[in-house]
Amino acid sequence: MIKIAAETWVPYTIVTTNADGTIDISGPMGQVVDMFAQFFDVDYTLVRPPDGLWGAKQPNGSWNGMMGMVHRKEVEFAVGPFTITPERETACDFSRPVHSDNLAILMVRPGLVSDVSGFLKPFTYKVWLLIAASALCMAMAKVFVNKCEEEIFGHRTKNLIVKIFQRVLQNLVQEGSEWIPVNDGGRILVSTWLIATIIFTSLYSGTLTAMLTVPRVVIPIDSLADLVSQNDLPWRLEAGSMMPKFLMESGDPVRMKVVTHVSGTIPDCWAAREAVARGEFAALCDETSMKKSMSWDFSTTGRCHLYIAKEYVFTNAMMAMAFQVNSSNVEKINQIIGKVMESGLLDMWMGSELTNTSQCLRPPSSDKRDGISALNLEAFYGIFTVLLIGAFIGLLAFIVEQIFKNKA
Repeated sequence: MIKIAAETWVPYTIVTTNADGTIDISGPMGQVVDMFAQFFDVDYTLVRPPDGLWGAKQPNGSWNGMMGMVHRKEVEFAVGPFTITPERETACDFSRPVHSDNLAILMVRPGLVSDVSGFLKPFTYKVWLLIAASALCMAMAKVFVNKCEEEIFGHRTKNLIVKIFQRVLQNLVQEGSEWIPVNDGGRILVSTWLIATIIFTSLYSGTLTAMLTVPRVVIPIDSLADLVSQNDLPWRLEAGSMMPKFLMESGDPVRMKVVTHVSGTIPDCWAAREAVARGEFAALCDETSMKKSMSWDFSTTGRCHLYIAKEYVFTNAMMAMAFQVNSSNVEKINQIIGKVMESGLLDMWMGSELTNTSQCLRPPSSDKRDGISALNLEAFYGIFTVLLIGAFIGLLAFIVEQIFKNKA
């Protein structure tokens, strides 16, 4: 009778406790353990780690979690599978890798959000600045040309500067104006500015209409740099994993900040899936666990509430079972792993755990919407804010005019 350490790590390993206190194991890794016991006539008993952790080396040199149980020879081996690292290789012997995985950021799926400055988005800030500069330059050019023409032809226009600036603004918002310059030079400038403003306003209205009809989804976090540079969404790491040490030893300031500014830990990504879907925090997880969480989410709700960031934190992490050093059972389990991998059984078992993920793996911008819906008040917050500011300034100007009128 040998002891085997195991803890639930969906979808690889699922450990359940029966009413009589015995423990059962299922999932792809449970299948491997059962085949090992059957082919080599091995009796085993399952043991859960008291702290529920996978295992990491502590500052005092000891190990916690399942890795600690293997290192202290309390169990023959631990199912895991564990990410193979040089540090862990000093505490145990690993079996053949059973899987390779990537680690990334799991977070709530981005959706449409209200944007107060949305009405400014059809043009970049550089274009808006150039339009404002063009209006100012055109007004100054008109003043200069009209002043010169008045000197040449001997006539005067009352309030010329006011009329020119008013004409420039009226053209910009496609409003008609009764006043036009008397001479040809001024009229040519007016016509040129009118043509330019027609193009400006046509492009603006067309682009704004397209943006309102087909709104874009902004993805605020798609990399570690995005994660650590924002303060809206906290993040957590798996307890007892190799990730904190890996990030700190990288020497990269961004990766180190992920550890130093972490908001807490989680047992594993499967256990945290609902909290992540509610937007309580983001989590650094293995891709397979994230896909399983997506599968569960879509199967239970019919919608996608989770999103995997595009940038991988760690790629091609090799994963294997952990045995006591010089264990005679390593070669036996390697034979089982080799057979199930060569026959495609392991891939089939893993694939059966990851159904209903294709829809949720698509980018958030491709999420289906219930047809064309009416624009709500949030879509007009920006322009209504401008109207309120304009009305307030107009009221102040009116009050000032009344004060000066009474004094006069």
